[in-house]
Amino acid sequence: MTWVNTLTGPNTTTFQMPTIQVQPVGFALGARVTGVDLSKMLTSDEVQQIKAAWTKHLVLVFPGQQLDPATLTAFTTHFGELDNYDSQPFNRHPEHDHVMLLSNKPVNGKLPAGAYNGQNWHTDLSYTVRPAKATMVYCIEKPSVGGDTMFANMYAAYEALSPKMREFLDDLEAVNDVSLISARRDPAILEAFKRLNPPVVHPAVRIHPESGKPALYVNDRVRTFVGMSDLESKPIIKFLCEHSVQPRFVYRHRWEVRDLVLWDNRCLTHLAVGDYDPKEIRHMIRTSTMGDHYGRLENPQAAEASLKAAAATSQEVAAGVSALHD
Repeated sequence: MTWVNTLTGPNTTTFQMPTIQVQPVGFALGARVTGVDLSKMLTSDEVQQIKAAWTKHLVLVFPGQQLDPATLTAFTTHFGELDNYDSQPFNRHPEHDHVMLLSNKPVNGKLPAGAYNGQNWHTDLSYTVRPAKATMVYCIEKPSVGGDTMFANMYAAYEALSPKMREFLDDLEAVNDVSLISARRDPAILEAFKRLNPPVVHPAVRIHPESGKPALYVNDRVRTFVGMSDLESKPIIKFLCEHSVQPRFVYRHRWEVRDLVLWDNRCLTHLAVGDYDPKEIRHMIRTSTMGDHYGRLENPQAAEASLKAAAATSQEVAAGVSALHD
């Protein structure tokens, strides 16, 4: 859309203003968005254009942005309630509770807890009762090669299944287990994750509240299906995970410094590819918004213990307990 001054008169000049441009970068999903400065206050029209593109393309890439934790947080609020990362406080930015560090850049001589986050296929915070809606990651430093992020369209993965399989999955619930996050974790961090986040139940297929379309909601962090044994569940989970990340469903983003990438966790999965030299810096910051779906604890009796663990762990982190960062 181009804005043109429509006033008329002898002293009137006609002018045009820059507009948002959206260019697809992948067939399955993904688009590049230019013509907008996300560090500035956006108009309601700009926000609506971005949201419409997000609903359509699922992943939006905003190149060449100049952001810091404050401006990134401000932009994120257009997409809902900010997540303060109580589910993983050891990954927080040291000065901003609503910002997560995704970085292998040492802090006070130690490797940050989020150095190797996301190195299996997942949707953000599916191991919580209120998984993330929008996630935004801003690239500050990148390795010379590698360190990409891959995204898979779970609408398309669901639609490609047989009618009989879709019917089977439509009434199924899945247990999402934080212990299945990627293996490159310090044992103390993993134990803290498990205390804070007991297993939760979500539908195997979610209906997107805005598009109205069904999306597969099964990934590498699903342990079993409700009402089925682990032995019965595992081959189905394995099939669905392999099916959903076929190249035809995937967009691979090759990061550039100052890229801001926004994605919709309700209808895709993603993977941080660990194919880079760990001696090189991959430094990014992340925000996310609270989701519009509520799951339930697999074991409701664990709720009180989980809240107590969350409070205790948050206090430990605030005090700088080294065991969570070594």
